Amino acid sequence: MKTDFDYVIVGAGSSGCVLANRLSADPSINVCLIEAGGHDNSQRIQTPAGTITLYKSKKYSWNFLSAPQQNLAGRTLHTPRGKALGGSSSMNSMIYIRGHASDYDRWAQAGCPGWDWQSVLPYFKKSENNRLGQDPRLHGTAGELNVEAARDPNPVSQLFVHAAERLGLRRNDDFNGERLEGCGIYNLTQKAARRLSSYRAFVAPVLERPNLTVITDCTVHSLVLEQHTATGVRVEVEGSQQTLRARREVILCAGALGSPQLLLASGIGPARELQAAGIAVEHDLPGVGKNLQDHLDGLITVRSKCPLTLGFSLGALPSLLAAPLRYLLARKGWLTTNYVEAGGFARTPLADALPDVQLHFVPGYRSHRGRLFEWGHGYALHTCVLRPKSIGALHLDRDGKLIIDFNFLSDPADAKVLIEGLKLARRILAAPQFDSIRGEEILPGKAVQSDEQLLAYVRDYAATVFHPVGTCKMGVDTMSVVGPDLKVHGLQGLRVVDASIMPTLISGNTNAPCIMIGEKAADLILLRPPLAATGARSGELLTS
Repeated sequence: MKTDFDYVIVGAGSSGCVLANRLSADPSINVCLIEAGGHDNSQRIQTPAGTITLYKSKKYSWNFLSAPQQNLAGRTLHTPRGKALGGSSSMNSMIYIRGHASDYDRWAQAGCPGWDWQSVLPYFKKSENNRLGQDPRLHGTAGELNVEAARDPNPVSQLFVHAAERLGLRRNDDFNGERLEGCGIYNLTQKAARRLSSYRAFVAPVLERPNLTVITDCTVHSLVLEQHTATGVRVEVEGSQQTLRARREVILCAGALGSPQLLLASGIGPARELQAAGIAVEHDLPGVGKNLQDHLDGLITVRSKCPLTLGFSLGALPSLLAAPLRYLLARKGWLTTNYVEAGGFARTPLADALPDVQLHFVPGYRSHRGRLFEWGHGYALHTCVLRPKSIGALHLDRDGKLIIDFNFLSDPADAKVLIEGLKLARRILAAPQFDSIRGEEILPGKAVQSDEQLLAYVRDYAATVFHPVGTCKMGVDTMSVVGPDLKVHGLQGLRVVDASIMPTLISGNTNAPCIMIGEKAADLILLRPPLAATGARSGELLTS
């Protein structure tokens, strides 16, 4: 096996796959892309409806558990991350969301020039192949990442959109268009009703490049550091210990949990915490593992007898039996669903000019017991806090285990927003559009009405939406880990390129922003001038 490269990229997820494509486009550059998981050639991954089977899969998911959450009744939260080529883009719900323009302007204002909305928009457009005829000022059509409409959304998802309209939430068919606020059917990263992960979009089509090496089932144990320069990684492949050398740079793209974990395991991080874990300190960098942020989610779930909703029952048996054939012949039916088909962004009474909650509507019953499937039918509405103020952290214990503490609801403002979001969700589901399929609210249940009762419900049931970011924060202050060029402070030959570099969590799903980060990082690494913005200036679009 070849062991010497120009660049070694650790992690074949949303950012790493883009970076591998762009760097290896130059035939003079040798690139190695490492993935700890295996291949993605499973129908569970490629068929959209298979996503629900992946979150607790031992083969395709890192099934992390958080530390007991002090403000969530001491519960540990399941935190899956993708463990296959494509990373979490091979197990997510395929929703294409960029966030709000102000999210990126906040990054620039926090000491990250070149990361404002006007600067990052060209990179979003570069990767996108928009198949919807949406605003060309904001969308690209020449990229590798197909963005398509859902092929066959459940009719109950349309009921949700109409119900939201009745409450004054305007229909929004492009959450990456002129405004973020509103409700509609989500646009998806799919191609011909099949998942289009970052791997399938950016790496699979260029595997024939002789200067690109992809290694799966490869565990990275630590970085090789020589005189404060990263020169490679120590790995294990098929039981064999090897060192992969990087002549130019090692680039960590292992995500908001994996990248800081590898830095800490290599002795790069807060000196006192490393010493407490029995790890020799190679470089004291206090921000590693800090600044953990995620979207906290609350759920309204309703039982219904309507067999139109996704579910298992005798009434649904004909559609269930026909689903495989409909999918194979017409790319229609149940197997096309991504489950969270519709949703949107809204302002609670606590919001300023920007939406403060995101909604994800599921046209099927979400188990009140945490089961993968329940017998029967129903529908559910998730609500998450878009801009959380609670900040967590992660570290390694003396056994090398990753300890993840989201520290959810440490700031009481987040609980207040989530409670108002649940009230909004209830109002939407109470609209007359749902009268024909109305059922019993199982969670929180009709007995839970007051703010105090809703807070208790949140503490007992709230969970993460699986959008962790921020643990290798980009910036220039003492707690930042990388600079705006994504180079690790105080070291040479080492960058971080993934969700962990986000100074603050963006307003929405994180896959598209991670792809943008990979695009922009490629230009930074290759010393290319940044792409020029075209169309409207920052602030003229995505204003609400």
